Amino acid sequence: MNTLLTAFSALSDATRFSIVEQLMLDGELPAGDLIEGRGMSGAAISRHLKVLRAAGLVQQRVQGSQRMYSIQPEGLRTIAEWTISKRQFWESSLDRLNDLIERENSWPT
Repeated sequence: MNTLLTAFSALSDATRFSIVEQLMLDGELPAGDLIEGRGMSGAAISRHLKVLRAAGLVQQRVQGSQRMYSIQPEGLRTIAEWTISKRQFWESSLDRLNDLIERENSWPT
């Protein structure tokens, strides 16, 4: 559960969430590409990337003088598995709500 909380905490920041979204969409990118359009310094983006790495959501590799970042599938898998495990709760809750609405609509007025 601690890993899950760390992942959700990391993604609760809009900048970190957008970095993850960009990496999911574009694939592996150099750090410089993650700075563009965010109105932040390289140091600020570096701190966000550090949090994402610590949460297991992003991985880094060195290619020459560049730091390349990509999604770490295992970290996102933890979130996906938790979400899927709650599916039964939501489906049964919606089924109960539907049954209640149908009963109320069939009551004489």
